[in-house]
Amino acid sequence: MTGFAGMDPLSRQRQMVARYPDNELARFSLGRALFDGGEYVEAREHLSAALSRKPDWMAVQILVGKCDLALGDPASARAAFERARDLALAQHHEGPLAEVEDLLDGLHP
Repeated sequence: MTGFAGMDPLSRQRQMVARYPDNELARFSLGRALFDGGEYVEAREHLSAALSRKPDWMAVQILVGKCDLALGDPASARAAFERARDLALAQHHEGPLAEVEDLLDGLHP
């Protein structure tokens, strides 16, 4: 991958999205890096773009909910976590299911 040497990880991820804007993995990687850096608004945008290309991507759905939670929107977080729970059940993923159940339990009604 020419042109990426010497770039910090976030810059590399941004460059990948610039080159491949329709690539859901590039969007996820940038969204994850932004989430890890506390940039929840921009992270959510890229994660949502990844979900628009691959709506059954459970891990991304969980991160969208975590962004919503960090942004102070528990109603949207609940909806995202409920969708992630449905995906975890349909895909038979017990670990993520337990994580999502814990996240839902932590939300106030």
